[in-house]
Amino acid sequence: MNQSVIDRLLEIRGIESDYIDAWGNPAHIDPASKIKLLAAMGYPVENENALVDKLELERQQVWWRALDPVQVNRVDEPLLFTLRLPIELVNDRYLLRLSCESGDVIDQPVVPSDGELINVGEVQDDEFQEYLLCFNSPLPPGYHQLSLLAEDEQTLAMMRWIVAPAACYTPPAIADGDKVWGLSVQLYCLRSENNWGVGDFSDLCQLLEKAAGQGAHFIGLNPIHALYPANPDACSPYSPSSRRWLNIIYLDVTAIEGFNEPGIQSICQQTLFQQQLSQARASEYVDYQLVTELKLAVLEPLFAQFQASDLASNSALAKGFYRFIEEGGESLKMLATYEALQAHFKAQGLPYWGWPVFPTAYSEFHKPKVQAFAKQHAEQVLFYQFLQWQAARQLEKAHQVAEKHAMCIGLYRDLAVGVSEGSAEIWGNQSLYATNASIGAPPDVLGPLGQNWGLPPMDPQQLYLQGYQPIIDLFAANMRSCGALRIDHVMALLRLWWVAKGDSAKQGGYVYYPVDDLLGILALESQRNKVMVIGEDLGTVPDAIRSKLADNGIYSYRVFFFEQAQDGGFYSPAHYPVQSMSTLTTHDMPTLTGYWHCLDLELGQQLGLYPSEALLQGLFHARHDNKQRILDSLHGHRSIAASISGQVDEVGMSNALNQGMQLHMAKGSSALLSLQLEDWLEMDAPVNVPGTSDEYPNWRRKLSTTLEALFADPALKSLSEKLTEARQQAAQHSSR
Repeated sequence: MNQSVIDRLLEIRGIESDYIDAWGNPAHIDPASKIKLLAAMGYPVENENALVDKLELERQQVWWRALDPVQVNRVDEPLLFTLRLPIELVNDRYLLRLSCESGDVIDQPVVPSDGELINVGEVQDDEFQEYLLCFNSPLPPGYHQLSLLAEDEQTLAMMRWIVAPAACYTPPAIADGDKVWGLSVQLYCLRSENNWGVGDFSDLCQLLEKAAGQGAHFIGLNPIHALYPANPDACSPYSPSSRRWLNIIYLDVTAIEGFNEPGIQSICQQTLFQQQLSQARASEYVDYQLVTELKLAVLEPLFAQFQASDLASNSALAKGFYRFIEEGGESLKMLATYEALQAHFKAQGLPYWGWPVFPTAYSEFHKPKVQAFAKQHAEQVLFYQFLQWQAARQLEKAHQVAEKHAMCIGLYRDLAVGVSEGSAEIWGNQSLYATNASIGAPPDVLGPLGQNWGLPPMDPQQLYLQGYQPIIDLFAANMRSCGALRIDHVMALLRLWWVAKGDSAKQGGYVYYPVDDLLGILALESQRNKVMVIGEDLGTVPDAIRSKLADNGIYSYRVFFFEQAQDGGFYSPAHYPVQSMSTLTTHDMPTLTGYWHCLDLELGQQLGLYPSEALLQGLFHARHDNKQRILDSLHGHRSIAASISGQVDEVGMSNALNQGMQLHMAKGSSALLSLQLEDWLEMDAPVNVPGTSDEYPNWRRKLSTTLEALFADPALKSLSEKLTEARQQAAQHSSR
């Protein structure tokens, strides 16, 4: 294979050769891994002639496009763009027509050769020239379209022109220097007196109301993306079916219109139903299969009732439902068709876990057999659209509770980094995804062997050719009904660790993405929706991305246990960036109790996560040292009572230490402080163990008490009052 061709292709496709690892050391990508990543992108790397032909075709296609598919500018930038034409056409007169999102139209005559010649190419013996030109009228932020018209106004080429604000939105209170705190929770973990064995949107309303009453300004959620109603045990919120739509398991069935009708109540009052409902509520772990069966058993007749009453009479509710379907467009129809198809294959006893095992005629949304199925099973498709509508309404109700209680942020949602291999999202747009690769992370502190998340990556070139529409839709959908959006693994905007199918995580390599364009779109959607953005910037993070994120108004994510100086000491939270959200721990880490008692290391040993005994012992020694440094810091800042020993061997986790650590964080400089409900309840078991699947019941562990009992606890009420006071004092201190 011609190495120069490979090297050129690696550069064009943004595949990195070297990087700095999580410990600050230079690391290199195996050349064989880079070749595999090119193959995952669809390049015939085993056939040099075919590879050269494909490269030549791609080069020609660039020249044949007079305008780029899409361009992103900031509002303060000159509106420069490039135009490519055969040499015999560059002296002709054309018309540039800018169709603004507002409906305004701006025309500007142009002769390409009046611009700056920046490139010359040859395609099939014809010379092409590329000119740099300027559009002279200023444009407001938004999604616009630039068309190149011939003198007879025939359209020759079009380009989406995205004009973005300088930075993401910041709520006025935060911009004015307020420092706030809130609680983070995995929604499914919530116990309550009324839910059906899994936390639901009505629980979320109650949590918002109770937390706001105790001084909190936000509730942070796990991703609430659509999963798989036909396959409930595929329950990881970070391996969704669609990131644009919602997980219908969070529906409070009892809050849907018509629930109290006799026909519905007769179903719910059956002895077996009540027994199963009690079982689902009492279970220590969420029983996704049982909960889904119970909810669908009532949702289906509720939908039939809605059809017979509201849809038949075209009521106001029906009109709202039809508006929702129209606004959801092809994406909603695709998800609903996928879910109906999965349920259909499951009922027939056929493989159904995802489109890779569907019969070939059904393996892609746009195939004729799929469209025929959607028509034949239109009522079932409508049912799944109905569920999404109800979920959107219930989530919006929770958002309104936050607004009613004047929470300056309210809900903050979490955007997962990708979708699973068998997802509806890939089924509906397979050309966008490199399905022979997966994303993950190189070896780091959280995953010494590296991580492979089983999520096929978007191909950055395809994303560009599709005018960035998938990412626009993604950001917009996840900024609905909330005040903040946390972007999981925010480095994905710059680069992603791709792993070829069949390889181990450490054999992967970094692929770069158009970070400035993606940040511009993020800023535009953030300002439009008045949603602030928090970037989860943990792991192997290049310094350049942190400053770029900050410049774009994105809040950093600071985890106390990772904020260590070179000498091993822990930074005071008073030195964290103001433009950040701080936290003690995360869903991928042990609880405070688990950390202090090394329960995570013991569990990891039982699960075989550590490749050697030496590594494990090293982790135990490091933990012992870190705990001593934490005690030193807590005593040094008078965050815990002097009665607590300063010697780690004498200190177990206690209520005083637990609350002392939380108050230590509350005195910090970060604008936002997020605390986990698990740590309020002093729980010891983690909700997720990275690097495991079936070895541990990930994403199932419930909270140890109900919402009602939690907020009736005087000790926790006292803690919330102290947190609010500490946050107010931190704000006053920073304003001096």
